[in-house]
Amino acid sequence: MVQYESPLDLSFAALSDATRRGIIDQLGRGDASITSLADQFQMTLTGMKKHVQVLERAGLVVTHKVGRVRTCKLGTRGLKAEAEWIEAHRKLFEARFEALDEIISEMKREGSDD
Repeated sequence: MVQYESPLDLSFAALSDATRRGIIDQLGRGDASITSLADQFQMTLTGMKKHVQVLERAGLVVTHKVGRVRTCKLGTRGLKAEAEWIEAHRKLFEARFEALDEIISEMKREGSDD
């Protein structure tokens, strides 16, 4: 399988996991240590570190270490490009479904003429 490294690929890959989306939600309410996130999501520190690394690689989360505590916060990059991509494709699908609805309506009208 080919691995892509564009910002969109990294973001969508990071957001494809429910735990990572939960981490984003939690960090939207405030910064948190990896330990507190691991406790909240009932997982090991190693597991949480791996999730945070994926989010960090996508630029969605940044961490900083003070002493033995690594604190996470939302990255500054945001999701503007991702939202624009989704909106463009939403419009495309909407247009195709509207065209399909028109075809179905036409077929129903032709069928009722018999």
